[in-house]
Amino acid sequence: MKNLNEPLNEPHKRDPEAMKREPDVVPFERHPAPKEQSGSLLSANQMQDLRSRWTSVQSSFVDEPRKSVEEADKLVASAIQQIEEGFAAERTNLEKQWSRGDKVSTEDLRVCLQHYRDFFDRLLTRM
Repeated sequence: MKNLNEPLNEPHKRDPEAMKREPDVVPFERHPAPKEQSGSLLSANQMQDLRSRWTSVQSSFVDEPRKSVEEADKLVASAIQQIEEGFAAERTNLEKQWSRGDKVSTEDLRVCLQHYRDFFDRLLTRM
């Protein structure tokens, strides 16, 4: 089984001239840099907002524990929705390229699959 962390043996990796012969390969449309650079599923702004909201929720627990738990539930639902929207946007970008007949490189698909694998691993390690 291929390790997804290793580069794939694409033709252009073996033969630099092969890349010149594949002009119809379109680069994958990536999400904004802060999301990818941080290794997070959310942008830096989204994380800052969620952390700020969490601090408020946690601070209110002593005075209003029930309301605090209700707000925590809403906050977690909001975070999940934002993550879902990020994956949906990534899927939509791929589908647009495919529907235009564009080829998406195997490397870009590998990176996309890594995002899904990382998210799946995070889900399973937190349970």
